[in-house]
Amino acid sequence: MSNCLETKFNDILFKNPVIPASGTFGFGREYEAFYDLNKLGGLCSKGLTLEPKSGNRGIRLWETPAGLMNSIGLENPGVDAFIKNEWPHLKDIDTVTIINVGGKDEESYLTAIKKLNAIDAKLIELNISCPNVKAGGMAYGIKAATAGEITKKVVAISRHPVMVKLSPNGEAIADIAKACEEAGAQGISLINTLQGMAIDYKKKAVVFDNLYAGLSGPAVKPIALRMTHQVCQAVRIPVMAMGGISNWEDALEFIMAGATCIQVGTMNFNNPLAPIEMIEGLEAYCQKEGLANISEIRGII
Repeated sequence: MSNCLETKFNDILFKNPVIPASGTFGFGREYEAFYDLNKLGGLCSKGLTLEPKSGNRGIRLWETPAGLMNSIGLENPGVDAFIKNEWPHLKDIDTVTIINVGGKDEESYLTAIKKLNAIDAKLIELNISCPNVKAGGMAYGIKAATAGEITKKVVAISRHPVMVKLSPNGEAIADIAKACEEAGAQGISLINTLQGMAIDYKKKAVVFDNLYAGLSGPAVKPIALRMTHQVCQAVRIPVMAMGGISNWEDALEFIMAGATCIQVGTMNFNNPLAPIEMIEGLEAYCQKEGLANISEIRGII
């Protein structure tokens, strides 16, 4: 492949801007049967928490006409088990490793980050769609003030650059992004899933034990694209976009809206080869348009 897709995210060099999104790719092992993971621009880990989590009970996935609803509950082995069992494999893949971190409260976030300081990942993706116990269980990421507060504390102790993953379910997303930037974040990723609901009319019951669940997939793309554009206009730090990206054309639209990199989520389940097809499609587009680098069309909207 040519280097027309080489992308700089601050000082981090990605061979291309295509990255499987957290929660849809595990730690990469399952997808090695489909393609060489070294071809990816980056790889974002499943969301990690300080302690192991078994996840939510009941139904966890529910298909919709143009997407997928999930209520996984951050099932993961915990930071210690990840460092011991998954990191030795992940670090040998020739791609940029991004570690997604969540928490149940401030202390669990900070302790997890301190433990992750021991490994040589390239970037932390801070999931702030988690409850702030002091704020009555409200997610950190739905208000600019609480988003900035947790970001500042994490940035202060992390030896890795911190990219904050934003929820679409809160205040004006550009304001939240600006608060994270002012708190020291070195990147923004968005959007996390939109809150939705499913009812099984045959059972006359709500589908998910937690009542509401996260919606992703093609249905959310126009909202994600709008929010990406708003955030790219509002901050100077680079943005990693996701939300309904299904093919290279979708990826290109997000880059034109200002995104530096894109993440592929739900489409990994529908078509495991989607990230590779997007890389090939973006490269062909650059060659057809005579672009020396994909950055020439970034943010043209």
